[in-house]
Amino acid sequence: MSGHRRLRQFWVQVHLWPGLLLGAVFAVLGLSGSVLCFYPEIDLWLNPAQQVAGRAPAAISVQRALDALHAARPDYGGAWRLEMPLADGRPLGARYYRPPETAGRSFAPFMATLDPQTLAVSSQRFWGDYAMTWLYNLHYTLLWEKPGRMAVGLVGLFSLLSLGSGLYLWWPAGGRWRQALRARIRPGRVRATYDWHTLGGLYGLVLLLVISFSGVFLALPEYGRPLVDAFSPLGRSATLHSADARGDLISADLAVARAQAVLPGAVLRWVETPATADGVFRLNFWQAGDPGHRFPRSNVWVDAYSGAVLAVRDWRQEAAGDVFLAWQHPLHNGEGFGLGGRLLACLAGLLPALLWVTGVMRWSQKRQARAKRPALAEARLI
Repeated sequence: MSGHRRLRQFWVQVHLWPGLLLGAVFAVLGLSGSVLCFYPEIDLWLNPAQQVAGRAPAAISVQRALDALHAARPDYGGAWRLEMPLADGRPLGARYYRPPETAGRSFAPFMATLDPQTLAVSSQRFWGDYAMTWLYNLHYTLLWEKPGRMAVGLVGLFSLLSLGSGLYLWWPAGGRWRQALRARIRPGRVRATYDWHTLGGLYGLVLLLVISFSGVFLALPEYGRPLVDAFSPLGRSATLHSADARGDLISADLAVARAQAVLPGAVLRWVETPATADGVFRLNFWQAGDPGHRFPRSNVWVDAYSGAVLAVRDWRQEAAGDVFLAWQHPLHNGEGFGLGGRLLACLAGLLPALLWVTGVMRWSQKRQARAKRPALAEARLI
């Protein structure tokens, strides 16, 4: 056997076994990811009580919203995080990270929604107890918390290896690019299976590489961040405290006003209230060019008693490493490119299932063909 043939056989095995053994998991991650590209809209559709009639108000009193949440949950004395509506018809979202009811889970905050016009509480749930967050946990951790998150990251790495080996095996010899790139499904079950598998991987290669690569970074940030930091030092936020915790807290609306004065023209997305007596307000803003619309990178920290601005992180001034990391989630769900990007990410999530099913079929067809060879050889001798 020539060296080239041995090398090809090696890459055939590299492509085959990760695909067979982990392809089903990759398919589950892809299908769940397709749904999650639109999970806020789907969750709203599944829960009509959260739906809002009419346009969102130009300004929402964050303090009044907090007062409504405190009235609904007077025993929740820690930090709240409020999410502003992204569009008309959407509710105001809120979460309380450490409710006593879910103390045994690693991540299961209390989730609430409020009508942005009346600030009446329209839903109260716990993360993981309803459809879309259950699906999110499946996608992110395989319902296995930290070990599952590690497994998801490893599946992403193996998928990158499988995609790379598949590209090597497909690479046309002799410059036959036109024939290799021709999009057609030939007649016959065996040929059609091969064509669906090859064309699905080829034409979806860029999308699959993007969602796999970004998925690895999102699942394993403790490994990805140091690698990025080695090439481009990442910004680090100091732990901030309010200077004097003996007075009365300022209103959340004043904290918003102080923060917006620092970033004029920025759009408020999140408000986090102080977690401890000497904690601070943290406000997240979206600014032009930021790929993350739900989870933007610009932040302002405000003293909870004096209202003084303690620190600012401006997306427009971040270094290359921080910009690279900021793009991973918007690339993974497509939101960095608007509705078109989300649709492409949704389509990409369907491809792993196609590749796994056709790959298993192709493997089975080859096994059946090998099993028939001795009988055919014997028949020729008779």
